[in-house]
Amino acid sequence: MQLITTLGISANTSIIGAIFAMMIARIPIQHFIRFKSVHRQNMIQTSISAATFGAASSLLLPIGIPFVMGMPELILPLFIGVTLAMFVDAILLYKFFDSKIFPAEEAWPPGIATAEAIKAGDEGGKRAKVLGAGIVIGILGSIAKIPMSAFGVAFIGNIWALTMFGIGLLLRGYSVPLFGSDINDYYIPHGFMIGAGIVALAQVCMLIFQKQEQKGNGESVNRYSRNEKDIAQGFRNGTLAYLIIAVLMALISGIYQDMSILMLIGFILFATLAAFAHELIVGIAAMHAGWFPAFAVALITLIIGILIGFPKEALAILVGYSASTGVAFADMGYDLKTGYILRGNGTDPTFEKEGRKQQLYAAVLAFLVTVTVVFVSFQSYFEKDLIPPVNFVYAATIESGVSPQIATQLIIWAIPGALLQMIGGPKRQMGVLFATGLLLINPIAGWAVLAGIFIRFMMYKINRNQDHQLMTVMAAGFIAGDALYSFFSSIFKMGKQ
Repeated sequence: MQLITTLGISANTSIIGAIFAMMIARIPIQHFIRFKSVHRQNMIQTSISAATFGAASSLLLPIGIPFVMGMPELILPLFIGVTLAMFVDAILLYKFFDSKIFPAEEAWPPGIATAEAIKAGDEGGKRAKVLGAGIVIGILGSIAKIPMSAFGVAFIGNIWALTMFGIGLLLRGYSVPLFGSDINDYYIPHGFMIGAGIVALAQVCMLIFQKQEQKGNGESVNRYSRNEKDIAQGFRNGTLAYLIIAVLMALISGIYQDMSILMLIGFILFATLAAFAHELIVGIAAMHAGWFPAFAVALITLIIGILIGFPKEALAILVGYSASTGVAFADMGYDLKTGYILRGNGTDPTFEKEGRKQQLYAAVLAFLVTVTVVFVSFQSYFEKDLIPPVNFVYAATIESGVSPQIATQLIIWAIPGALLQMIGGPKRQMGVLFATGLLLINPIAGWAVLAGIFIRFMMYKINRNQDHQLMTVMAAGFIAGDALYSFFSSIFKMGKQ
């Protein structure tokens, strides 16, 4: 909470939790020695990750929007809504994980990094040395202002998706010298994401209704632990849950009083659709690249809401609701990927399913603590003007409004975004990841991603029989080093403030 209100970021605490669990396990006291179990360490990283992302991004950030806009009466209704949405987020990822739309075998890069760190600490030897070297390099690179997480992810994630992500980051970062103006001023990134997002959602629906592969004897082949029935149930229950939350917020906030019946129905349906779409787009980006544009996609939802003509109070609820969804979803994906690797990559289906369930329990317990902490402390943060910086962007957008010309720009640039997503297909997610890069201002991360992909490619060309596992461990070290440096340097900055 302190990090997101003072620096505008929420740190990657999964690896932090894992490393501290490993350190505790070295204390020669019986209760601490128990933490040598990689599965206990996995529960620690799951709970700390759920707690920190939940507190900062799912709860505190959304309720800061009505406060900034001078609408404190909307804080409690929104808090109730985003709290429920956070739980729905995590449960839906639990239902979707290791399915056709969110396979366990996909990258989920931070999840791989955390798992490899835990495995290296457990096994010792060469893996531990490689991890240690990677952490040192990660810290040194971070000191030199190189985004080592982006560099490390390049060795783990989907190459097509990451290449488009890196190109998008560079185009956004250097758009002024390249094109003479910032592409964000023309809403090009937003248009690209709208087009790519619509096609991505259509591709998800096609995957759901796609027939299973057939064996030679005509029987269905199911490579995943979740089947079509689980996916359909998740979509049905998730849609119903988001719909109920939207209705609840509309009623207890009183925003229905400023809208006609038709507009109220439109608001509820749009908020439900936006929450689910936002969740899936954020989840897809997180799965392939380890980065997700949660707050930028929420801004797109807000812009569309303004164009529709919802009143200001409804827009504050809408963008807060949208911003809260997807974060816990993506974070749960990382955590379950870590557990999936530590449990043997699904070789024991019963053990894998039970372990997944235990991780969900750990996350839910963390959320319960998080809700309490945020509820009793948000007022003291806001009174001291400790508010997530992005909230001022949302508030300014609502106050200034959006012109019809912007709608035209969104439609124009949605077309190439949709085409790029169609060309790449659901496996590569080129359109969504290109748009993700365009929405973020971090050109150095773009160079780091593309440099990492180039090195990864050259290493493979030189030695196709290389130990890819050790390369993954080294990449995990880069990410861990960057996380450690970011975490402690942020605490140091807060101490100085």
